[in-house]
Amino acid sequence: MNKKKKKSIFWKIILVLLLGGMVIGGVVGNYWYKNFKVINVKFKQNSINLFIPIASTQTSVMKQINSLHIVKDIESLKWLAEQKNYEGDLVVPGEYKIESGWTNNQLINHLRSGNGRLDAKMSFTNVKTLKDLSFEMSKGILLEQQEIYDWLINEDSIALYGFKKETIVSMFIPNTYRVDFDITVPELMARMDKEYKVFWNPERKLKLKEIVLTQSEATTLASIVFAETNSTKDMSTIAGVYMNRIKFDWPLQADPTVIFANNDFSIRRVLDKHKEVNSAYNTYMYNGLPPGPINIPPICYIDAVLNYEKHDYFFFVAKEDFSGDSYFAKNLAQHMVYARRWQKALNEQGIYE
Repeated sequence: MNKKKKKSIFWKIILVLLLGGMVIGGVVGNYWYKNFKVINVKFKQNSINLFIPIASTQTSVMKQINSLHIVKDIESLKWLAEQKNYEGDLVVPGEYKIESGWTNNQLINHLRSGNGRLDAKMSFTNVKTLKDLSFEMSKGILLEQQEIYDWLINEDSIALYGFKKETIVSMFIPNTYRVDFDITVPELMARMDKEYKVFWNPERKLKLKEIVLTQSEATTLASIVFAETNSTKDMSTIAGVYMNRIKFDWPLQADPTVIFANNDFSIRRVLDKHKEVNSAYNTYMYNGLPPGPINIPPICYIDAVLNYEKHDYFFFVAKEDFSGDSYFAKNLAQHMVYARRWQKALNEQGIYE
């Protein structure tokens, strides 16, 4: 082969290599540009929250994103998700804040391994039983209701925090909490204990000394007041009625405790037959406070007990207009006048049990 021919082949090889490099460079450049520079996440709001359920897959997440219409080119996002191995354990359930103006790469990185996951929101209010509590707490987190419930009825577990099965419910202060989506039961209970200690600050503890109640007793009384009325203007007055009865060793005769003792929350009118149940929660049968709370009362009701109204009332009954407000009386004769109005109103509404 002569020199001229060799030189020609050499330059052909160089040309092929250059063209191949340009093609590869173009592919790489296009990949880099499409996924790292082009904004693919675009919607009207500044941000939205994307919730990825348990057992989600790459395919289901892509379908969900596509259904929200938050990306312009779903196919390019799917392609990058595959290239970045967004599957299996890297698809982490939880709630994610997605911002408009992101590239594909920003979105996939945000979702991978749960790095961009928001804390879960957990709330519980108007809870009557431990079953209810465990159900409300399990919403929005990975824990199953049964896992939480098993802890709540385990005497050894609750004893670690100084409670008994009757009083453990008082450790839970109703509020909205941000917790890790994959929080464990021990971590959750440690968090609730911490919130409980924060709630019972020096000011509230001083109030407890003044009214001569323990923390659980104050919560127990607050739970009764909460069950008695939805009128926040009456709650401290009703708390004062019960405190007067406690001081004079009268039975509380609180209908909500009888309903709790019967374990029948469908009871709308407490009758003599309901008061026959032999239970420490039956405050017609036993003097003093019951063994523990009959629900989880809102914070304002606990504070109403701590700051109960000082007065001479020993009786109260709901007003016949069903407003939730109450009549208050200092003696039985006056109380019976009000009680008959309430009984008549119940009869007229056809509420006999």
